[in-house]
Amino acid sequence: MQQLRRSGPRTILLKAVMAVTGVILVAYLVTHVAANLTIFSGPEKINGYAALLRTAPPLLWGARLVLLAAAVLHIGAAWKLTQLKKAARPVGYSRHERQVTSFATRTIRVGGVVLLVFLVYHILHFTIGTVHPDFQHGDVYRNVISGLSVPWVALFYIVAMGALGLHLAHGVWSAFQTLGVTNPRLVRVRQGLAWILAVAIAGGFTLIPLAILTGFLR
Repeated sequence: MQQLRRSGPRTILLKAVMAVTGVILVAYLVTHVAANLTIFSGPEKINGYAALLRTAPPLLWGARLVLLAAAVLHIGAAWKLTQLKKAARPVGYSRHERQVTSFATRTIRVGGVVLLVFLVYHILHFTIGTVHPDFQHGDVYRNVISGLSVPWVALFYIVAMGALGLHLAHGVWSAFQTLGVTNPRLVRVRQGLAWILAVAIAGGFTLIPLAILTGFLR
């Protein structure tokens, strides 16, 4: 009990860090998916957007540093919370009774690992281009089409976006609670908003590899 009391304020702080950094990352994902979906308007639109970003390097790198810091803090807080939870129960229960939880909640940690692996691959694939089969700097449209024309790569992106959707569904709901939106009358609203964001973001990203695999985008 003494250990639990000591870890209480730390747990609250870590959850707050996860909530705030999560909001930053979700805000980025909303703008990112909106920008990516301009690929359906043709190469001029998405390449023009990418060129516009490169006209202000300080702003671009400033945004990247903020996102990097948010991601590192988010992952670090999640890892530390997991360690505190394990430390609070060093000996497992003799009989485990499954609590009523959603699939998104039960897969939150596994999904987080999948997303971390995906993030590293995604940067190497489309930002740096080291694992891209035919990377052309500045030609975002061509890079996306050629990169996701490889079936196993497109499938990996689709699976990762499924993990993202589940992660967002649980994470956004938890962020509401951590940030004080706890009115019982708003439970359904919180759940609804979490799932709307999750489906809109993950679904928007998934449309692109699906469109390329089916030949809709070429």
